[in-house]
Amino acid sequence: MFGAIDLGTNNCRLMIAAPHADGFRVVDSFNRIVRLGEGLQRTGQLSPHAMDRTIEALRVCAMRMERRRLFRYRAVATEACRRAGNGAAFIERARRETGLDITVISSREEAELAMESCSALLHDDRVSPTRTRALLFDIGGGSTEIAWVRTDRHARRQDLSGYLSLPAGVITQAEQFGESAFSEQGYQRMVEQIAGQLRAFEAVHCIRREISRGNVSLIGTSGTVTTLASIALSLTRYSRTAVDGTILEAGPARDAIRTLAAMGPEGLSQHPCVGPDRAQYVMPGCAIFEAIHRVWPVPEIMVADRGLRDGMLLRMINDSAPLALPSASGALPFASPCPPAMGASHP
Repeated sequence: MFGAIDLGTNNCRLMIAAPHADGFRVVDSFNRIVRLGEGLQRTGQLSPHAMDRTIEALRVCAMRMERRRLFRYRAVATEACRRAGNGAAFIERARRETGLDITVISSREEAELAMESCSALLHDDRVSPTRTRALLFDIGGGSTEIAWVRTDRHARRQDLSGYLSLPAGVITQAEQFGESAFSEQGYQRMVEQIAGQLRAFEAVHCIRREISRGNVSLIGTSGTVTTLASIALSLTRYSRTAVDGTILEAGPARDAIRTLAAMGPEGLSQHPCVGPDRAQYVMPGCAIFEAIHRVWPVPEIMVADRGLRDGMLLRMINDSAPLALPSASGALPFASPCPPAMGASHP
């Protein structure tokens, strides 16, 4: 079995999986909102309370992995630890107190892992076989990753042509705009601000030209797009099976945003697909999504409930494929560090 931990700006996530003919089979998973990046935009530092919350979540991850005899694991941290002045000190503290070897990955590798996690969707039979381009976005807590991908459906491979790490996520936008995020004026300011930051990437890669030719698939992977899909599908409670791989048309996506906006903070807190821990971040996430779609208006959005953990697991399984998986007596303890994934880029 293999383990993957994704320590983001908002969430701490663990997935344990066993190799399977279709990639892997999930054995155990864990997700806790830790808000590691809370206040980071204002202070430039991870706060003591945020670090304490995160250490507790990492201890849970370590205990869950300790129950399994893992062949290999990898743990990564992203934007909050990249940006914080005390990020390296926190990673060292986490190693001492939990035994976990956590790597702070580059924004490029983050985009690559998101791309690899969605590899099956990039070659989905519902996508026109003539399309050779895909735009993948991942709206996080502290940043939004954009990947401009070249696809080859016959060879079932994909390559990263360009990437953008936008220093804006649901936490950073929520802290910057506060309660105004729930007003129409504040919301539109968020959309315009983000759209302005995307146009330089558009100027370099001319993505709109490819969209006009019908040559681009748009894939979104984040809590924002899965929530929009849930609302569009009128789900009474969240279902990964119902949401992952859904094709969301632009009109229903905009309708879902308006539905969420009309609920207000209290209504979002009570909605089973949102809840109190995520209510303040929903409209900032929607604004980032709407800015992306305003700059790159692809008629349909493919929704992916998958992320860095999936990409890490696929890498580890593929790297270990030539090897015979160990028996129980030969399995490695969970704390054996995983070497860097093959092909990882560190600009």
